[in-house]
Amino acid sequence: MRLWWKQWRARMTLAPDDLLRDVVYRRLWTSILISSFGGQVTMLALPLTAAVLLNASPTQMGWLTTMELLPFVLFSLPSGVWLDRVRKLPVYVAGEIVLAVAVASVPLAWALGWLGMGWLYAVGFFIGAVHTTAGSAAQIVLTQVVPRERLVEAHAKNALASSGAEVAGPGVAGALIRVLGAPVALLVDAVMLLGSAAILRGVKVNEQRPSAPSGRFWADLKQGLAFVRSQRLLIALATCVGIWQMCHQSAIVVQILYATRTLGMSEHAVGLSYVALGAGTVLASILGDRISTRLGPGPCLVLGLATTAIGWLVLAVMPGGAVGVAAFAVMLSFFGFGAVLIFINFISLRQAVTPEPLLGRMTSTMRWLILLPAGPGAMIGGWLGEHVDLRASLAFAGISCSLLAVVAWRWPVIRAVKVLPKAVNVSGTQVVDDATT
Repeated sequence: MRLWWKQWRARMTLAPDDLLRDVVYRRLWTSILISSFGGQVTMLALPLTAAVLLNASPTQMGWLTTMELLPFVLFSLPSGVWLDRVRKLPVYVAGEIVLAVAVASVPLAWALGWLGMGWLYAVGFFIGAVHTTAGSAAQIVLTQVVPRERLVEAHAKNALASSGAEVAGPGVAGALIRVLGAPVALLVDAVMLLGSAAILRGVKVNEQRPSAPSGRFWADLKQGLAFVRSQRLLIALATCVGIWQMCHQSAIVVQILYATRTLGMSEHAVGLSYVALGAGTVLASILGDRISTRLGPGPCLVLGLATTAIGWLVLAVMPGGAVGVAAFAVMLSFFGFGAVLIFINFISLRQAVTPEPLLGRMTSTMRWLILLPAGPGAMIGGWLGEHVDLRASLAFAGISCSLLAVVAWRWPVIRAVKVLPKAVNVSGTQVVDDATT
């Protein structure tokens, strides 16, 4: 018994060089864990409020998703220029606070009798606008805390924090929604976001910014665009993940509708099924760094594309009843596993190749590029769900993503990336391909 206890403690003890031994990174990681747990409530409560309480149509669900994505299209590029001129951590903290206010407005509107789809559209747009700036700032803060050669490891640990929330969060969220109702349950996320902001306040980061920004907005914006355009790896990544976002959004707009209307699942049952999403993300978070090291960041990203495609196809072809409910959970677990593999490598690759002065503009430009197809994807999914069948939206996502995985694998600039590349200089003269083998 004593030997077993010593072995267990040895396995649970952090390695001397583990990132979580760093106080600053540990606070960042804890903040992500708390806000992710609250985010599970919003992920379920917002669409359930629309689908169940407001009886939204598939097209309206598509518009709700589109309104959350529209700010990325409108504001990403100018926000990148602004982020390269300011400290990123205060923007990140302010974003957590503002998001808390936004989600708390839904139960307030419900209590006052004002809640309708128009209100949800406005909240979705507002949340998207905050994520456009604060979300980019959060990604850049990580590069100020963690050495670039350990970015895949750091993103995998961050994904593990989110995954831990995704395992326990959906069940708790489903119970809260059942007891309190979907709108009131959103108050839990508001409290969690405020807690996350409190942890982040006062964190010391090593931020290097140009001492004298040019002050020329359009010149700075064009410099960011030119840098992304000059890097074949960034263009390839934006293309692959952008098309994947189109597939993802076409599926996600009908997911809740398919679960509640076709499969007849209750709000609580939907919440419990989302535990499978957490299980998939936890597994990928634990194994993601090792898989990326073994296969290389490029091939690992392709594996993520293929895994999510399989999940959508499984749900599209399975019958209803108990088999359909099981397929819903399988789809969520496959999606969770694949999405983590995609994003820990996608974000790490684009950050590794970009010099510090351009991180804000690169991040915003890449987020803008990958989310341009997301809005049309949501509308395609909504239209197919309303005019053809809810399964048609899932089939469209699965088939399109399968083709994308094949194309990405045959694309040398993706497949050949075996290690994280080095940052190019600001003029973009270094060749990224030098670091891909």
